[in-house]
Amino acid sequence: MGDTAGSTTESTEAPAIVELSENLRPAILRVSRRLRAEKADHELSDSQTFILAYLHNHGPSTPGTLASFERVTPPSMNRTINAVVEAGYALRTPSADDGRKVVISLTPAGVAIVQETRRQRDEWLYKRLAELSAEDRRTLGRAAGILRTLADS
Repeated sequence: MGDTAGSTTESTEAPAIVELSENLRPAILRVSRRLRAEKADHELSDSQTFILAYLHNHGPSTPGTLASFERVTPPSMNRTINAVVEAGYALRTPSADDGRKVVISLTPAGVAIVQETRRQRDEWLYKRLAELSAEDRRTLGRAAGILRTLADS
């Protein structure tokens, strides 16, 4: 009987989880897309913007590390790096540890573009959150932690 009770719970929970997944996935994607649209340089692709933010958060990095972070091939990452270097947002310099390697770092213009993009995204989100009830903001505060856990899994 214990197994039957567990199966009943699972069978009644599964449709609710499916429905939650079907509702949550597109909502998260829409919010993510909307936030990505808020950026200081609209000529930059999402990958280019992500790489600049990664460099801002983690410091200078190798193309291999950046490719791994973005889950792209090294040739694809080289195209992305070329674009941000040509735009003046990043520099390629020889590695101090190994002259065969290069390190990608932000220029002052790259730092400024990351900071302005973050400011614009924060401003957009702040305005939308301010329109919500205090209860909805508390619910989203709890959801933020849950979503971080999901993203890290």
